[in-house]
Amino acid sequence: MNIFIVILLAMALTLVLMRCKLPIGICIFGGGLLIWGFTNPDWRLITKAAEQMVTMSRTYDLVIALYLVICLEIELRKSGALAGMVQCLSRMFSSAKFTLAVMPAFLGVLPSIGGARFSAPIVQEAAKGMDVTAEDKAAINFWFRHIFEFSSPIIPGMILACGIAGVNIGDLIVHLGWMTIMAFVLGWIVMVRPIKGAVNEVKDVTPEEKRREVVDFIVALGPVIANVVLMVAFELAASISMAIVVGAMVPVLYFLNRPVSVKDIFVGALDWKLFANVGCILLFIQLLDTTGVLGQIVAAFKGSALPIPVIIAIVSFIIGILTGLSQGHVAIVMPIVAALSMGDLDLVGVAMVFGVAGQMITPTHVCLTITVDYFKSDFFKTLIPVLIAQGALLVIFSVVSYFTWG
Repeated sequence: MNIFIVILLAMALTLVLMRCKLPIGICIFGGGLLIWGFTNPDWRLITKAAEQMVTMSRTYDLVIALYLVICLEIELRKSGALAGMVQCLSRMFSSAKFTLAVMPAFLGVLPSIGGARFSAPIVQEAAKGMDVTAEDKAAINFWFRHIFEFSSPIIPGMILACGIAGVNIGDLIVHLGWMTIMAFVLGWIVMVRPIKGAVNEVKDVTPEEKRREVVDFIVALGPVIANVVLMVAFELAASISMAIVVGAMVPVLYFLNRPVSVKDIFVGALDWKLFANVGCILLFIQLLDTTGVLGQIVAAFKGSALPIPVIIAIVSFIIGILTGLSQGHVAIVMPIVAALSMGDLDLVGVAMVFGVAGQMITPTHVCLTITVDYFKSDFFKTLIPVLIAQGALLVIFSVVSYFTWG
């Protein structure tokens, strides 16, 4: 059977399993088993793939980095720094419209537990007194929460992509960081600017409360900046950088009289569901290699009349739509990118940007579903401004990439 028909069947099975509310890792590995069954159904290949996965240093770097991301989120949430940062931002800007955009954007820097559901009530509060519809609020909450998909060193999808494709996460941030700025600008033009503005109602607080809010802002944003510096300037691996930051936060919070229990941090971060999903994804990747499917796909791509970047863009976009998760399109496309050109920033950038674009316009994206449900908005009316902004973002990225390709 043609390898691309097999891949399409695997993607269809993955989507069906996701519709059945199964974990993303199980869904992707289920698609991998289908590929294995149609191409080279030898049980020894599954064993070989598992052995390769558990002996690769990349596996442990990814798992440790993702675990430490959860540790950091717990530190900031339980210390009150995350909530305090929100309060500080609301006082920092006199424009309620600016606050409306900045709140979900800042909360999106961290992959906080609760996701879009956490930022939705803040957007609801910030929108009081404005002439704004439920669809406007839903689109703003969803869009701005995801603008850091291209530049945050602690987004799971970015960590996974860099580990698979052999790219330094700091280099990828430098390469794609401008996309975050562009996403904010386009979101502002399309979704926020048309809203009739209002002025923030700032409540009187004591000087001590103001100082505490400023400290919260610094404590919440500081670890993210520190991670960027460690990864870009010192070229540290994600796991090492995260370990330094998470470890340093323990005495910092204690010094600020906001200690968080070490047990709460390091035991509370043991998200076995997440680790099982990552394990299944990594096993799927190795299965593509041991069955020879990856080689067949690469050979077909190289023999295609279309340029490889165009093919990668199309495939990433489609898989992003089907899975609705950054881990989903990264797990399927990045192994192909690595096999074609390991460490190629330009190709990795194309895969990331078009994969994220796909996940931003699909009902399989959980954040979109949660947001629409919270604001009781119409799904298609909510999606229209997102489609406009996302389309403009892809056009700009494509033009820039065409003229700057390495």
